[in-house]
Amino acid sequence: MQSAMRRPVAASSDRSACSTVARRPMAVISAATVSASARERWQCTATSQPCRASARAITRPTRRAAPVTRAMRGGTGDDVVGAVDVCAIVYNPAMSKTVSLPLPSEAAQAQSDRLFSTIVHAIEAAGGWIPFERYMELALYAPGLGYYSGGAAKFGRRVEDGGDFITAPELTPFFGRTVAHQIAQVLQALPPGQRHVLEFGAGTGRLAADILTELETLGMRPDSYGIVELSGELRQRQQQALAALGPDLAGLARWHDRLPARFTGAMVGNEVLDAMPVSLWARRGGAWHRRGVAFDAEHGLRWSERAAAPTEVPPKLAALPGHEDFITESHEAAEGFIRSTGAALERGLLLLIDYGFPAAEYYHAHRANGTLMCHYRQHAHDDPFWLPGLQDITAHVDFSGIARAAHEAGLEVLGYASQARFLLGAGVGQLLMTLDPADPVRFLPAANAVQKLLSEAEMGELFKAIALGRGIDAALPLAGFAAADRSERLG
Repeated sequence: MQSAMRRPVAASSDRSACSTVARRPMAVISAATVSASARERWQCTATSQPCRASARAITRPTRRAAPVTRAMRGGTGDDVVGAVDVCAIVYNPAMSKTVSLPLPSEAAQAQSDRLFSTIVHAIEAAGGWIPFERYMELALYAPGLGYYSGGAAKFGRRVEDGGDFITAPELTPFFGRTVAHQIAQVLQALPPGQRHVLEFGAGTGRLAADILTELETLGMRPDSYGIVELSGELRQRQQQALAALGPDLAGLARWHDRLPARFTGAMVGNEVLDAMPVSLWARRGGAWHRRGVAFDAEHGLRWSERAAAPTEVPPKLAALPGHEDFITESHEAAEGFIRSTGAALERGLLLLIDYGFPAAEYYHAHRANGTLMCHYRQHAHDDPFWLPGLQDITAHVDFSGIARAAHEAGLEVLGYASQARFLLGAGVGQLLMTLDPADPVRFLPAANAVQKLLSEAEMGELFKAIALGRGIDAALPLAGFAAADRSERLG
């Protein structure tokens, strides 16, 4: 949800939970070459130990995107991509090194197989090709099968917990408590009865619990705390997290399947925009192509590009200088979300925190391969076709596009800053100092977690906060942006 954004931790040292990602194109290794001496030379990338592969093999015909099946299914067995014991060893000419990933459970593999079939049927029904945004939508949100709709755990610090990434609220309660201070400033400017909070995609419920607890401490209990959540599994986790607060605060929570038609108060979303499907584009020889997904029995799911008509290409891409090959994303879904949210927000604030850049940085020539990234069991890699439905697929946010969509919806950009500057302005330092530095058992872990939120080498600079609003008094500058607003960079 790496990168600092979906903070993957160190690879597991347990060889029994290790696999190796394979990417396009694959180099086929003859079965005869899988000798004992060769196996000794291949190393597990998680353990740096020789991988003693057994006779089990992964065949090219059964490959979907990356060969992770534990037994050979179909094919003649004459050509194998690699032999596997506890690791699937493959050579990938497109990458300088392999990436080690844990094997899924039998149940998870079966769920991915079902989603794979759904995706293949969608490709066939569309004439053999679908745009990448449609693939990403299915991989993340296909009912009952997608990554966010399939019921599996996603958030957590450890592989054994089933988590794929860590978000800021999971690192420390000081994140949510600081966000609550910014929300409180807005609620205080609204009359009683209109002091509502609405969170998008509340994950485990940790952020909601921390915000509600801090608002109560500040004497700014909201009239309601709504959560827009599509995942039934995550709703249950959120309900459990809020139940721990007691009936008074937990009773404020309301769950919604969709955005309310009208809303007054403070809306908040942490790492929401990056989970929305993106369109992929490739400039080849100066001409733009739309990147999509095709399927064939030999290669499985694969990239396929189609020449785009000039009217199809987003203006911001068509205006990019140069003719060099370039791959990037456009964010129609995220910008549509902003327009819809803006139409619903009658008065109040929309606060979004995510990783990304202004357009000038996002589409800079040095970022020629785009920002698409995948996260699985605390590992980050760039193969969106690997085990669909079991891994997160994400792209950075173009905050200039978000600001433009906000203006189109009649919202004002009230502030834009790095996460570090926003949190410092909203008071994270003062909150941390409520702990006694002389008590290292409590203070040092809390300080280390806050440092991860603030450090430029961690989450402090890559993540940004943007505040959009309507009907907020311009004479009341938002605390998180008062000293470090970078809105001028969004132009």
